[in-house]
Amino acid sequence: MARVKKALNAKKKHKKILKLAKGYYGSKSKTFRAANTAVMRALRSAYTGRKLRKRDFRKLWISRINAGARQNGMSYSRFMNGLKLADISINRKMLSEMAIHDAEGFAKLVEVAKEKLQ
Repeated sequence: MARVKKALNAKKKHKKILKLAKGYYGSKSKTFRAANTAVMRALRSAYTGRKLRKRDFRKLWISRINAGARQNGMSYSRFMNGLKLADISINRKMLSEMAIHDAEGFAKLVEVAKEKLQ
């Protein structure tokens, strides 16, 4: 069986990691061993951050909808329940945009929700 030489593949792997570590402080951008740990940690944090961003935006939308609903004399939970009973399915992102930019349209939705709750 032929002898396997790993120099070319190792060099490619090292270059890939060092390219990802560009801009890191000190030896984390220069040496492979330090760069590899820093890059692995950064990629793990980036993955977690993408999941957390979805949670953060949902929290933001809910607080905006709650503020808009309370301006019209209703709580968030009762408003969402009223919309569900009225078979109105608008996602929270659009509802929050309506609460900010289209106050009268949002007020009409609140009125529809109030009617359905009674």
